[in-house]
Amino acid sequence: MPKRGYSKPGSWGSFWAMLTLVGLVTRAAQRADVGGEAAGTSINHSQAVLQRLQELLRQGNASDVVLRVQAAGTDEVRVFHAHRLLLGLHSELFRELLSNQSEAVLQEPRDCAAVFDKFIRYLYCGELTVLLTQAIPLHRLATKYGVASLQRGVADYMRAHLAGGAGPAVGWYHYAVGTGDEALRESCLQFLAWNLSAVVASAEWGAVSPELLWQLLQRSDLVLQDELELFQALEAWLGRARPPPAVAERALRAIRYPMIPPAQLFQLQARSAALARHGPAVADLLLQAYQFHAASPLHYAKFFDVNGSSFLPRNYLAPAWGAPWVINNPARDDRSTSFQTQLGPSGHDAGRRVTWNVLFSPRWLPVSLRPVYADAAGTALPAARPEDGRPRLVVTPASSGGDAAGVSFQKTVLVGARQQGRLLVRHAYSFHQSSEEAGDFLAHADLQRRNSEYLVENALHLHLIVKPVYHTLIRTPK
Repeated sequence: MPKRGYSKPGSWGSFWAMLTLVGLVTRAAQRADVGGEAAGTSINHSQAVLQRLQELLRQGNASDVVLRVQAAGTDEVRVFHAHRLLLGLHSELFRELLSNQSEAVLQEPRDCAAVFDKFIRYLYCGELTVLLTQAIPLHRLATKYGVASLQRGVADYMRAHLAGGAGPAVGWYHYAVGTGDEALRESCLQFLAWNLSAVVASAEWGAVSPELLWQLLQRSDLVLQDELELFQALEAWLGRARPPPAVAERALRAIRYPMIPPAQLFQLQARSAALARHGPAVADLLLQAYQFHAASPLHYAKFFDVNGSSFLPRNYLAPAWGAPWVINNPARDDRSTSFQTQLGPSGHDAGRRVTWNVLFSPRWLPVSLRPVYADAAGTALPAARPEDGRPRLVVTPASSGGDAAGVSFQKTVLVGARQQGRLLVRHAYSFHQSSEEAGDFLAHADLQRRNSEYLVENALHLHLIVKPVYHTLIRTPK
């Protein structure tokens, strides 16, 4: 005789069990009008309902379907006694699959089969605990069975862990491309661009696909020591991946050779295995770089177009392009500093420097929020509170002679966060060329909170970068 509370698949016992659950949920949501109150008193038994659902899954009581999950390429089968109604509530695929059968065999990749219990538990309880290695298989299951809420939840988890530097950005990028998840793809690409120096020094660099490499090489927001570091990383990738010549030459032509000093260019031509093999494909770019370094930018711009990406610096961390600035207890008061950068990447400007003054204010108030104590009628108005302000960073040249003909300056501020002993870039703010500050700088940061994602041991880690941007002048007739 069947145990009490258990019913065979498809029996009325299962139906009544589901009705009992629905009754629990309904009663938990009721509002009682006590003592003539205008608004009802909420009675919340949702936790009890979740516990009942967990017990239902764990014990298999009143189950009416059996799922046999087989890991691909193995004889391993995991059996789950489940309930058609709950599976169908979340998944149209389950609803159709189980509409006329009480048992289904599901073939899943090994990593997906290993987390199928977590996936089923989510369908019953709406929550689960995720590890980094489980993110892709759980997202794959949610996608396959059409559980949109779990898809979004795992994708949000992956994006959040990318921002903290914990996620495998390269692997997740390739997965996002394969599944068409554009938001996750862009998050991975942004993390890789901002932390390229850390990525090229890790095992992940060897797993970069030619498509991802090309996406990175085209970007101007890459954060790395200098263009030489990017060339060396590309050469290492070419040595491991050994792509077709067309792929290698396309990648080598994406290097911004005018950003590399002439002495380093000479060394590359003499020692680089990649240039020895593909030198003719970039010979015109190397000649262009030498010409750029030999003449003044003003003279060069009269004859050649300098608006291309080859003449635009990326976000270089080398001292010639900026400086780090660590602000301890940033919520306390205003701070200031100064630093110098090279006037431009041209060899002609190698000895010329621009001094920059920087002001940081943790609680700057816009004009609209500044204290006003009386209106036109003499009525006193409350003063704005300090916490109404927002952080502000202003970068200005020390003298008006900082600009040179045909060049303007673009400023970028990187905000670091420490993850697993590494200082990674978590946020980046760019100033418009004609502006002295970024309007959205730390707009959502709470610097009063010691565990703020913007702080490392109660300090704000910034890196200030100034990039010269050249403009083509009127050309001299040839």
